[in-house]
Amino acid sequence: MLNIWGRISSLNVRKVVWCAQELGLDFQRTEAGGRFGIVQTPEFLSLNPNALVPALDDGEGPDRVTLWESNVIVRYLCAKHSSGKLYPEPLAARFDAERWMDWQQTTLNPAGSPAFRQLIRTPAAERDPAVVARSIAQAEPVFALLDAHLANRPFMTGDQFTMADIPVGCETHRWFGLPQTEYTRPSWPHLERWFGDLRSRAGARGVLDLALE
Repeated sequence: MLNIWGRISSLNVRKVVWCAQELGLDFQRTEAGGRFGIVQTPEFLSLNPNALVPALDDGEGPDRVTLWESNVIVRYLCAKHSSGKLYPEPLAARFDAERWMDWQQTTLNPAGSPAFRQLIRTPAAERDPAVVARSIAQAEPVFALLDAHLANRPFMTGDQFTMADIPVGCETHRWFGLPQTEYTRPSWPHLERWFGDLRSRAGARGVLDLALE
């Protein structure tokens, strides 16, 4: 049995759940992290000593694989179950996908996370407008770059949906879900078209249609 540990409100857990659904895998998800706790238990720490979600437990015996780090888990599942499709085989195509997955973690996420935490997870009376403004100022040029990238391709790496679309799509879902009463998003037509296509995928149900929390 494939077991995914982590609460679905976590962006990083959503990546892994979407990937597993996209691949049509049978899996069990165990609530962990946040109000569910569990991450400090010996059982969970044996899966991820960082005490963070998600964690993956796949198989039994000598073939058992345990992993942490969401984008690594997405790569592993795609390599195991969709080599040549979601996991590109040509070296240049594979590392194009790898590049965008790393970019999500090193550039897109750090830019947008402060605004998300302030507007969604911080009580209104405790919010710092300056933090929100700085995050918006950093995130909007990065999303504009993404919009320009998608102007001449349907998916992140070209004509086919790949593993690269999953983490960037989850990050976009979070930014697009910010309350419109607090933030008026610019028009990014190519990004909006791509995200709409992602939301229509069967594998994205229960992930990209969730409200933020």
